[in-house]
Amino acid sequence: MTATTTADRTSDEPEGDGPLSRAIGPKLLILFVIGDILGTGIYATTGKVAGKVGGALWLPFVIGFLVAILTAASYVELVGKYPKAAGAALYTQKAFKVPFLTFIVAFMVMCSGLASASAAARAFSGDYFLEFTDAVPSTLIAVLFIVVLAALNLRGVSESVKTNVVLTIVELTGLAIILSIGAWAVLSGGGDTSRLTQFEAEGTGYALFTSVLGATALGFFAFVGFEDSVNMAEETKDPVRTFPRAIFIGVAVTGTIYVLVALVSSLLVDHRTLESSSGPLLEVVKAGGVGFPPQLFALIALFAVTNSALINIMMASRLCYGMANERILPKAMGRVLPKRCTPVVGIVFVSVLAIGLVLTGEIEGLGDTTAFLLLCVFAVVNIAVLVLRRDPVAHRHFRTPTALPVLGAITALVLASPLAERDAEVYIRAGVLIAIGVGLWAVNRAVMKARGEDTA
Repeated sequence: MTATTTADRTSDEPEGDGPLSRAIGPKLLILFVIGDILGTGIYATTGKVAGKVGGALWLPFVIGFLVAILTAASYVELVGKYPKAAGAALYTQKAFKVPFLTFIVAFMVMCSGLASASAAARAFSGDYFLEFTDAVPSTLIAVLFIVVLAALNLRGVSESVKTNVVLTIVELTGLAIILSIGAWAVLSGGGDTSRLTQFEAEGTGYALFTSVLGATALGFFAFVGFEDSVNMAEETKDPVRTFPRAIFIGVAVTGTIYVLVALVSSLLVDHRTLESSSGPLLEVVKAGGVGFPPQLFALIALFAVTNSALINIMMASRLCYGMANERILPKAMGRVLPKRCTPVVGIVFVSVLAIGLVLTGEIEGLGDTTAFLLLCVFAVVNIAVLVLRRDPVAHRHFRTPTALPVLGAITALVLASPLAERDAEVYIRAGVLIAIGVGLWAVNRAVMKARGEDTA
């Protein structure tokens, strides 16, 4: 895609005025985006997607990739115009100027990240971990997992991002192993190619449509993450120039990998076997016939889901920081450690919420909740980018073709609709989270009013 730019007058790019340290360069940001998208979705929910669609496992990932590109283009334009840490909340406020809507969008984004981190924690304590031991209760492992990642986040963004780079390389290695096993199987005449066109749904074309839609909605969980990176805008060097390349490369690389991994998984393992496992790629390794040690792959998978949780907790805490600066949350939420320059209150707050989700959900439900919440947010963001065309800024930035946010909004709404045939628990969990958000908004508004602050 060729970037176009817009500018009303020539000026230097915005430098930002926050206290966060600008420690992320272009190459680090690309790895960060790739690492943020890769992880729990492909390592843990591939089997659940297969259970919904059947052997044609690759199709939901192709559709999910196209939907992700549409919304990624909108995020690139918006982060270029407004390189601040609040992300979707900032864009919603600037476009619609409705504080209540802004808070709900911000809260949904934060909760989606925490649901994703919680799904990663559950995946960490599932079949991959069971390759080593079943002596420790899985729920305890998942809770301790969140606590350790919170401690790492408190140390600083540099330590967290460098850890992300290491984990990204590890998880890419794991997916490269899967693709190598698939290539060997194909070259040696193994695998069942007939599975690639088999669908789970039977009967009418409508049943096939809704099964693919439901699989795509759940599979979209594997693509979430690129939107988190915009919350690092105040910690990125020259974000206006850096983000377009990083986000588009990140989505393209991960989308290609996902489709290839889905093809290999379906070739080597029946979709019913994949569906029954919380470690579906481990089933692929065992079925590959190359003698690769299952425990070694399980260890790689544990690193992969750790990466997802680390980044989501990091992003949720930065979102709290950004909302506090916008006075959507209490000012104390923006407090940072004096020497580490990390948002300490935000990190503690989101970690407690993540533990609560770990205690009340499983991988598929938490993953589907993540996707549902973000699809709702993506619809708002795609509309916001069109509204904000009326708000030109003084610096040059990427401008996406108008058709892309229009299609992005439509596809996000369709995938978020009941047509996707989600379990009721997803809507209930999302409804409870939004209700909590409404309650927090009301409390914050009352406190500001009592202090005589503007609540308009």
